[in-house]
Amino acid sequence: MSRQLTRFTGLQRLLHWLMAVCIVAMLFIGIGMVSTTAPRYVPLLETHKTLGAVILLLALLRLGVRLVRGAPPLPASLPPLMRLGAILSHYALYALMIAMPLIGWAMLSAGDYPIVLYGGIRLPAILPQSDTLHTLLRSAHHWLALAFFALILLHLAAALFHALVRRDGVFEAMSPLPSRRGKH
Repeated sequence: MSRQLTRFTGLQRLLHWLMAVCIVAMLFIGIGMVSTTAPRYVPLLETHKTLGAVILLLALLRLGVRLVRGAPPLPASLPPLMRLGAILSHYALYALMIAMPLIGWAMLSAGDYPIVLYGGIRLPAILPQSDTLHTLLRSAHHWLALAFFALILLHLAAALFHALVRRDGVFEAMSPLPSRRGKH
């Protein structure tokens, strides 16, 4: 008889919280980057590009682990609309964690900008140079970043709702703290 998971694995929790820190940092670096001028702009841009590449790799790793290891089921008591919201918001989070770095990479490629990360690592262009495409991708990157920020706030609100109001184990499933229930 196999025991049903009540928590995400340690690796899944580590990836979640590591990515949370990276993504929040990325959003604030992005805001700082577009609202400043040289000489601060260049190091912020280099950090933003490097962190974007790291987030893309972590998101792909996290998605792979999720597909292999699965996830604890949502509580049976969760209303259908909340269950649908949880499922759709997680799809949207994964989509944005992967799409945002790819759109940024594509935008820089279309603008014919070098994609150089920390350590002098140079990424190849993934699109040919195109001013029109660069403008379109820059706009998409901007608006999707705002949508991503809103989705993160919604995710945080839902986590707090599950932790403080419903107390249904959803927050504990991803909590970085040891489980009080003793089940893994």
